[in-house]
Amino acid sequence: MSILLRVDSSPMFSASVSRHLADQFVAQWSNKHAGGQVVVRDLNKTELKPLTAEWVAAAYTPEDARTAEQKQLLALSDELIAELEKADELVIGLPMHNFSVTGVTKLWIDQIARVGKTFAYGANGPQGLLTNKKVTFIVATGGKYDPGTAYASYNFVEPYVRAVFGFLGLTDVKFLTAGGTSALMNPATDRAAFLQPYEEAVAAHV
Repeated sequence: MSILLRVDSSPMFSASVSRHLADQFVAQWSNKHAGGQVVVRDLNKTELKPLTAEWVAAAYTPEDARTAEQKQLLALSDELIAELEKADELVIGLPMHNFSVTGVTKLWIDQIARVGKTFAYGANGPQGLLTNKKVTFIVATGGKYDPGTAYASYNFVEPYVRAVFGFLGLTDVKFLTAGGTSALMNPATDRAAFLQPYEEAVAAHV
């Protein structure tokens, strides 16, 4: 049975373009994977906290030497990493906030990037431990940040997540970007017509 992990990070919920396109992705994926399982992780409904010195100490303490308190500190991280390990494929919704990922996305990444769990250091340097998984990033940006545009250098979403997830071993990645979504704030914009080409791109990719 194939498992798809869906990760949402937009705080806009029903108004979110990344969530809407992730819905389309999941529907198409489910049609192609009869009996497949979709696991949903909504980062806006997950209690994510900044890392502390105690958390870092727990992560670097050998598992069999951790105290009950340290195990509790790492419980959410263990849960989030287990979701990644079990998944065959991932679809991750990423709205651009201030030229980068949302705050909850960064907090999630801090929880899943753990030495000995999702990456390790060996004789040849760091090695990602999450391998053989396909990842689709669905990015929504208010402006246009495609290569060749005036503001392309402001796009820190793609290079950041490509680097981080590649470090963890996830190198089979695809970015589907819906740019210029600020147009949807104009009541005169036809939302369905605006989203159609992006929906078609999602359908063609899955």
